[in-house]
Amino acid sequence: MDEGLPASPDGPLAGRRIIVSGAATGIGAAAVACFTEAGARVVGLFHHTRPSDELERSCAWVQCDARDRGSVEDAFDAAVQILGGLDVLLHAAGVWRPSTPETLTEDELTLVLDANLRTTVLTNQAAFARMRGGGGQIVNLGSGEAIRGNPMAPHYAAAKAGVQAWTRSAATAWGPHGVTVNALAPAMATPGAERLWEHLGPDAATAFRDRLRQTMPLRGELGDPRADLGPVMVFLAGSGARFMTGQLLAVNGGLQMLGA
Repeated sequence: MDEGLPASPDGPLAGRRIIVSGAATGIGAAAVACFTEAGARVVGLFHHTRPSDELERSCAWVQCDARDRGSVEDAFDAAVQILGGLDVLLHAAGVWRPSTPETLTEDELTLVLDANLRTTVLTNQAAFARMRGGGGQIVNLGSGEAIRGNPMAPHYAAAKAGVQAWTRSAATAWGPHGVTVNALAPAMATPGAERLWEHLGPDAATAFRDRLRQTMPLRGELGDPRADLGPVMVFLAGSGARFMTGQLLAVNGGLQMLGA
């Protein structure tokens, strides 16, 4: 796919070369939009779901199955050739699926662990291999469910707990090479949230939203990926975050306060 629109030379991320995985929808799509508006040059990775026409025109795109090491390596080679290097990876690929601790099947477990934890490991390794000579920043998508658990999606919570542990482990190992690794714990209105509403059904979804209004101090509803999470992603991809690593940062309206 073509190289997209030229980056703005005046934004806070001017000159930054960024790969976004899971970039066609949800948080990944918001990241592409925010990064390009901030002046970065971006390559978006997608698997089955292609970007919208508008999003497709905003940057270059490469197809990638982030669960497969060969596909990841090929995609990163292509992306780095387009960008001329790599400064930032934002890894947004992943899926949410419902289940319960007592009914969880092996196939469900494998699907969710592969889509969330395995993809994190493979994309992070590929990014580090291309950053270790000059430093860089990796941002993963974690979740508050890694800490509080989720009886409606225990495999997702377990996968995100793995992402959190991986993020801290990689941050410790790769810090001497000038590579930071952080993770976000967002509470955003995304396709994954829509799947949760569908799983709950109309009555339970309404009750869930009512609880949000009572327990989330800021606004009482899920945030907008572009307006609420976008500025934080831009910050983590910029020079202001150069002395932060191994952190899980909650952007969730205060629904869960992770600092202890």
